Amino acid sequence: MLRNYFKIAIRQLRKQKMYSAVKTGGFAMGIAACLLIALYIKEELSYDKSYPDAARIYRVVGWATENGTEEKWLSFPAPMTGAMLKDFPEVEKAGRLMPNNLFPGAGSNEVRPADKEVSTHEDGFTYADQSVLDILKIPMVYGDRAHALQEPNTVVISKSKADKYFPNQDPVGKILFLNNDKSKAYKIGGVMQDLPANSHLNKFNFLLSLAGIEWWPGEQSSWDANNYIDYILLRPGTNIARFEKKLTTGILQNYYLPSMLKSGDKNAEKELASASLHLQLISDINLYSSDIKSYAANLQDGSSQGDIRFIWLFGAIACFILMIACINFINLSTAKSANRAKEVGLRKVIGSRRNSLIKQFLTESLLYSFLSFALGIVLAWALLPYFNMLSDKSLTIPWTAWWLIPIMVLSATVIGLMAGIYPAFYLSSFQPIQVLKGQLSRGSKNSILRNGLVIFQFSTSIVLIVSTVVVYSQMHFILNKKLGYNKEQVLMLEGANTLGASVSSFKTALLKLPAVQSVSVSDFLPIAGTKRNGNSFWNEGKQHTDIGIDCQFWVVDNDYIKTMGMKMVAGRNFSPGMQTDSQAVIINQTLAEKLNLKDPIGKRIANGGATFPVIGVVQDFNFESLRDPVGGLVMHLGSSPSIVSVKINTGDMSHTIASIASVWKNFSPGQPMRYRFLDESFAAMYADVQRMAGIFTSFAVLAVIIACLGLFGLSAFMAEQRSKEIGVRKVLGATASSITALMSKDFLKLVIIAILIASPIAWWAMSKWLQDFAYRVPIDWWIFVLAGGTAVVIALFTVSFQSVKAAMSNPVDSLRSE
Repeated sequence: MLRNYFKIAIRQLRKQKMYSAVKTGGFAMGIAACLLIALYIKEELSYDKSYPDAARIYRVVGWATENGTEEKWLSFPAPMTGAMLKDFPEVEKAGRLMPNNLFPGAGSNEVRPADKEVSTHEDGFTYADQSVLDILKIPMVYGDRAHALQEPNTVVISKSKADKYFPNQDPVGKILFLNNDKSKAYKIGGVMQDLPANSHLNKFNFLLSLAGIEWWPGEQSSWDANNYIDYILLRPGTNIARFEKKLTTGILQNYYLPSMLKSGDKNAEKELASASLHLQLISDINLYSSDIKSYAANLQDGSSQGDIRFIWLFGAIACFILMIACINFINLSTAKSANRAKEVGLRKVIGSRRNSLIKQFLTESLLYSFLSFALGIVLAWALLPYFNMLSDKSLTIPWTAWWLIPIMVLSATVIGLMAGIYPAFYLSSFQPIQVLKGQLSRGSKNSILRNGLVIFQFSTSIVLIVSTVVVYSQMHFILNKKLGYNKEQVLMLEGANTLGASVSSFKTALLKLPAVQSVSVSDFLPIAGTKRNGNSFWNEGKQHTDIGIDCQFWVVDNDYIKTMGMKMVAGRNFSPGMQTDSQAVIINQTLAEKLNLKDPIGKRIANGGATFPVIGVVQDFNFESLRDPVGGLVMHLGSSPSIVSVKINTGDMSHTIASIASVWKNFSPGQPMRYRFLDESFAAMYADVQRMAGIFTSFAVLAVIIACLGLFGLSAFMAEQRSKEIGVRKVLGATASSITALMSKDFLKLVIIAILIASPIAWWAMSKWLQDFAYRVPIDWWIFVLAGGTAVVIALFTVSFQSVKAAMSNPVDSLRSE
């Protein structure tokens, strides 16, 4: 019997080529989308699970409520890991990472082995304790993990970097120089295996030892500065909730509070009242860190993190697209019921039981499902490079994994049964006497279920279209918003710290080029990846009575404001001729407002023990992501020479860059010039938004195509079912346009209902998404008109093909049997 079922199923597939193509094509597209999204979700959920003790490794996160807003952070004082080991027996090991590029060595450097003359730019440097290697148990290629970072000025490098700089060698004991600084040699203490791509630390290729490090006298014992990210390994069986309460009380009351009171902070108890310490399981870091302050401030301890909300979003999109494809199958199967009614009637007359008919129709559904899965896998394989580009991943289909074929077979079976169960029961329920008398016309009637499924298809498509338009609108708004500085035609020369004391002469030489307007030397720029220095400031004399205002404290030069195209709203810029400016500061409008300075010029503000006179106020500019409002900022003169920013005024950019490169070569003949443009770096800050726009566009197009495939097949069948009615209407004088309108209006009603359902859903979803941005576009009415109009036009175009074909047919062909 099973062989007969398959024979009949194959015969049906060949007999109805168009319907088979629509069913199989829609299914295959839905399955391909689901498979790609499943690979993405699997990758995101696999982060940081490869460490042997992953279930006991935690990162410490601070929580506090300030002005009704909950804030989270990662940076803690240097002695905190020692305090945890000493005071809490639950802590087996504790270690620190310090990736803050404010400190020399962390972030990016120009690297060269001692026996080479030319340095190479490398990212991925962080300071780390020896205990971090012990906690993570990172496999070593060369060297002893237990002692690799124990000595001062040692470094552990990844295997890929070892192969790059020391091919076919054991580099342990060899020397590296950073930024051409020969006064400080780093000895390689070990070579670790490259951290896997699904590790939140995977971008770190150089671990610099924290042994012997003290950034200023007393820094390693001070509880006043927060610069270290702490990881701990807990002993088995530790109750996490209970330990978090114990940790909060022990650390805040025994260490933070005495330190704050000692410094004269009279608000210490009030500030700590809302603070608490929590533990984040290492496998949760990738997906549950988007709301942590240090990530937004580029203090992140590795690669850009994922977001659990995207996992839910993509999972929902996958389900909806698959449901749309399944709806096509159900719709076409039930719509064609009249065509198969006589088959069912004859089978029942000659003795077929209902359960055998159900098995027959389920076999057909399974055949379609397996065929669609085969095509879907091929389609997913073909689209994987494009999807990787959209999602910024390197996903692969695990062809050799033992579980792949069983999961595909099981999925094809489950989906085939789910999609086919309603048509199977529906078609097998026909009564033979009604069918053989010709009294059954159920397939041509409007089905409430069928109409509901069409509405669902187009509602999903419209939500995706609205989402795509909103994301693109927000992206356009971000890239074109007035930021308070001019990012156009600013060239950033990186690695300038290798020039040493010659950087001032290099700046002077650049200013002699005719196309160069101004030059500034500073690593603090209003884009991600450059230096940040968080500090607290007070009005002079208020340090012990007021709560400090958190803000940024940037090192700039005299030409910084001019080069960045910023505007002074009060006071003056730094002047090279005034020696007292070395002790003065310029603040932004936000800080002046937060410090309640009505007339800031001449006032003095304090940062801990030092005080500074304010000589100017710069207009607010967005120096962080547009997801956040403008914060307070203080600028002072100093040396921060890794980046030289060059403001250019020319139409011949390539010639100007060549001239700048020639000047660079005169100062650093053995070092290639590296540069990027400020506007491109700004745009790169929103790569995640651009990726989301591309993903939404792709899935919206896919959903519309699948929905249209179903609508095309459905309209073709409806035209076939109503052929005699159309013939009669034409004989009675109906025009082709009136028949086309008649055939189209029923589908148009469904699309309009879908618009009414989808619009509030889309508005709610995108309003939630836009809440992540402090500066955002409004969701205007025209977006819904555009999405609805697009859906109407696509639906009418799809249906009209069959409607016009039916309207232009010869009525004799449909009425000759009457």
